[in-house]
Amino acid sequence: MQRPDDWQLRLIQLLAVFGMFVAYFLLLFHRGDLIGVCEPGGFEDCGQVSGPGAPYSAIGPIPVALIGLLGYIVIFMAVWLKDWIALLDDYLPEIMVGLTGLAFLFTMYLTALEIFVIHAVCRYCLISAGIITIQLILSISYIRSINRAAE
Repeated sequence: MQRPDDWQLRLIQLLAVFGMFVAYFLLLFHRGDLIGVCEPGGFEDCGQVSGPGAPYSAIGPIPVALIGLLGYIVIFMAVWLKDWIALLDDYLPEIMVGLTGLAFLFTMYLTALEIFVIHAVCRYCLISAGIITIQLILSISYIRSINRAAE
């Protein structure tokens, strides 16, 4: 079977790199190593959302930004390792939809917390949500192109 061009995977991988930078920035901000650029007290208040003392910025002892960073690394590595691991290559379309789908659901949960519970948003969290959304759309496009090529 001739596989279609995997431009979607390369774009997903590139977006994962940008996502890693955003998540790492948020992790440093959560740890208190960086000063936020959002104005405190307004609707866009990064400190209330992901700052060191923010109540929803961690799940137990694990910062949400670290979960995001690890998620982006897993997505990046899944695309990168497909050339070396045959089993991963065989199931990559399904794996990518699964990974980005789970990330999207987790991101939507966090965004709902921002809007409805915290009543503040973090611009960097919204950038990450946009990256995940685009990755999910690209994953669905990729699995559809694979399925069309198989027909």
